[in-house]
Amino acid sequence: MCEEDIIGKRASIVYEAQLKQLVKLLQLPVVNCKTCRASPPFEVHLTSRGTASVIQWICSNGHKVWTWNSQPTLKFGMQAGDFMMATNILLSGNNYYKVAHLFNYMNMGFVGKNTFFNIQDTYCLGAIKDMWEDKRCAAIQRMKSKDGVVVLADGRMDSPGYCAQYCSYTAMENDSKEIISVVTIDKRQTSRNSVIMEKEAFVAIMDKLLREVRISEICTDAHVQIASIMNQTTGRYKDTGVVHSWDIWHGAKNLAKMITAEAQQSGQNILLHWVKHIVNHFWFCCKKADTVQQFIKLWSSVLHHVTNEHEWYLGHCLHGSLPEIQDKQWLESGSKAHKALEAIVLKKRWLRNVHRYLPFRSTCELESFHNHLLMYVSKRFSFSPLVYEARTLLAALDYNHHRDRPPMLNKNGQKIFRRQFQKKTGRWTVYALKVAKDYSYIPDLQAEIVRARLQADVGMPRRRVPRPEDPRTLGLLPSVQPPSIDSILESHVSRGIGMYSKKS
Repeated sequence: MCEEDIIGKRASIVYEAQLKQLVKLLQLPVVNCKTCRASPPFEVHLTSRGTASVIQWICSNGHKVWTWNSQPTLKFGMQAGDFMMATNILLSGNNYYKVAHLFNYMNMGFVGKNTFFNIQDTYCLGAIKDMWEDKRCAAIQRMKSKDGVVVLADGRMDSPGYCAQYCSYTAMENDSKEIISVVTIDKRQTSRNSVIMEKEAFVAIMDKLLREVRISEICTDAHVQIASIMNQTTGRYKDTGVVHSWDIWHGAKNLAKMITAEAQQSGQNILLHWVKHIVNHFWFCCKKADTVQQFIKLWSSVLHHVTNEHEWYLGHCLHGSLPEIQDKQWLESGSKAHKALEAIVLKKRWLRNVHRYLPFRSTCELESFHNHLLMYVSKRFSFSPLVYEARTLLAALDYNHHRDRPPMLNKNGQKIFRRQFQKKTGRWTVYALKVAKDYSYIPDLQAEIVRARLQADVGMPRRRVPRPEDPRTLGLLPSVQPPSIDSILESHVSRGIGMYSKKS
C-alpha cells in the first residue's frame, strides 16, 4: 500500500525442495473448494514467476483452492521482488545481462528483459534526475553567498577509442570538492561530430553556472577549443571576468611527454634521467611564482642546473648542498641533449601559455571521479542516452555523499595505511584507508521510485516510446499514418480487385 511496506525489508534465497517440505506441514485457511466443495487432499503445484515462487492448491476437479506468492505485490499486480530487483540493478551500477547470467547459473527465475527496461525507463530515470536536482540546488544555494567560486571542470568520453557516442562534462567546486553540475552531450546533438562534444558540454555548463553563482575562475585541461572560447579578448566569455587556468598535472604530464620524446633520439638518452627532476621543478616554479617574469626566471635556471652549474652571472639555484652524483648524469653545456632540452624549456608556445598554470590548480579530484564513473558507466558496455545520463548522475550522487568520509582507525586510534604499486612509475605509494560507504541516500531514492509506481494511474506501457528529450529522436522523419479502411476499399474498387463496396 505504501513504500514503507517494501523498502528495507529483508529477502532470502529459498530452494523449491524446502518449500515443498514446508507445504506438507501447512494447514490451509479453507476446508473445502469454494467452487465445487471438494475435500482435501489437494494437489500442490509449485511454479516460478520471475524471481518469485508461486504455490497453488488444486482440487480434484481442477479448481484453484488457494494461491500463495513468495513476494508481496504492488499496484497493477507487479511483484515487489521483481520491481526491486530491476530497480537495484540500476542503482548499484550493475549490468542487466551479467546479473541475468548469475541467476541463470544459480538456476533461479529472473526479471524479463523487457520488464527490466520498462521499469527502468518508466520509474527510475525520473526519480534519479529529481534527486540529483534537489541535491544540486542545495549545493548551489550554499555557494550563492560566496564572492567568487573557483570551479574545476573536465570531460570524459564513453569509449576508450575514437568512437565516442557521449561526453560527460563535470564541474566541481574547488574548496569543498563537491560536484555542482554534470552535463551529458550525445553525438547526435553535435551533428555526429564527436570532436566538438567536449566544447559544447563546457558551454552548456558555463552558461548554466554563470546564471546561478559568481564564478571567479575555472580550471580545465589544455583543450584548444575551450581555450579559444575562454580567450580574454575574443572568446565567448570575455566580458564575464572569469579567469581561465589550466590543470597543473596535465601540464606536467605534457612536459614529461616532450622530454621523453626527445630522449628517444640518438645521443639524447641521458634526458630520461632528468624527466622526473625537471617535472618536479616545473611544479615548484608554478607554486612559487606569482608572475610570468618570476616563473621564467625560476624555470630557466634548470638549464644551468642540469650542467652542474649552480651559480651564474644573473642568478643561482635555490637548493642547498647536493649529494654526490656521478659525472655521466650531468649534461654537457652545448651538447645535443642540452640543446634539445633548451628548445623545450624556452619554447615560445609553452611560455606564451604558462600564465594559465600559475594559479596552481589541479583537477585530480575530477580524475578520481572519472575513475569512479566506471562503476556505474563502464566503457565496455553501451547504454541508451537517458540511461547513460542517469548512471552518470548516480555516480555524482555517490561521490558527493561519500567525499568527506573520515579515515579508518585501528583500536589505538591511529590511521590505517595501505601501500599500492604504481606500474607506470614503478614506485610504491601509501594511502590511508577510509571508513566503508554507507549509501544512506539509496533508501530515499528507492522510496521515490516505489512511490512513483504506487501513485501511477496506469501500468507500464507495453512498448517503450522515446521521450521528447531523448537525443535519438533528433532528425527522425515524422511518422507516416497508415491508410484508412475507406481509402483501401476505394483503391481496390477503382482497380477492379474483388467484389468490394464501400458499404461492405
